[in-house]
Amino acid sequence: MTATLDGSNTAAHASKAAVTLSGVTKAFGAGNRRVLAIDGIDLEVPTGSFTCIVGASGCGKSTLLSLVAGLEQPTSGALSVEGKTALMFQESALFSWLTLQGNVELAIKLRGGTSKADRAAEARAMLELVHLGDFARHRPHEVSGGMRQRAALARALAQQPEVLLMDEPFGALDAITRDLLHEELEQLWSSRGTTVLFVTHNVREAVRLGDRVVVLSSRPGRVVESIDVPIPRPRRIESSAVADLAAHVADRLREEVSRHGR
Repeated sequence: MTATLDGSNTAAHASKAAVTLSGVTKAFGAGNRRVLAIDGIDLEVPTGSFTCIVGASGCGKSTLLSLVAGLEQPTSGALSVEGKTALMFQESALFSWLTLQGNVELAIKLRGGTSKADRAAEARAMLELVHLGDFARHRPHEVSGGMRQRAALARALAQQPEVLLMDEPFGALDAITRDLLHEELEQLWSSRGTTVLFVTHNVREAVRLGDRVVVLSSRPGRVVESIDVPIPRPRRIESSAVADLAAHVADRLREEVSRHGR
């Protein structure tokens, strides 16, 4: 899918990139109330890569994901995505009246082409994948925040996306739970070959997870630096190598915040 200035969709040209943004700008409102969220974003996300995007609050990180997901259209520029996307939010956004299994089954049902029995079996397998098999019949309010995020991840993966979009999915979790989910996410990503575009304000998390960290300026969001992460996997968030590179990213963010006076 290619989104252009006029909002039309055309078949994307063959590309090694899973996601390509060329001069993408997004503004909301008009006249004196016009707000420029992102401006002139050029970004390529290689197929199968894990790319993290960091920036100060309000810099357009979530807007960028909404554009890639097709929830918004760019004001100008072109955006192409190879394959299906699934979006995972900071809050699990599970349906409270459904069990964890029911939430995953619904995603499979919306995908289409499966029988009720097959949906149940696949949903159970996805929950097993994220270590929630014993909690399949529990409702969201009956499990912890970390378990709800696991269920949300299972639901996203059940959509069989080529590109998984994650909008600060672990931001509300405690450090230990977040670290465990980092390990699980990394294992799932490496085994499935899914392209991940991960938004976070936590620079250590970005360096811990990403092949590359893309730094956005304060609003309007612009790419100010793209930093490869050469640290071998598996990584520990408290390691000195992660801390050193995260310090560089943090310094770059401080420069941008200071430049914009916010």
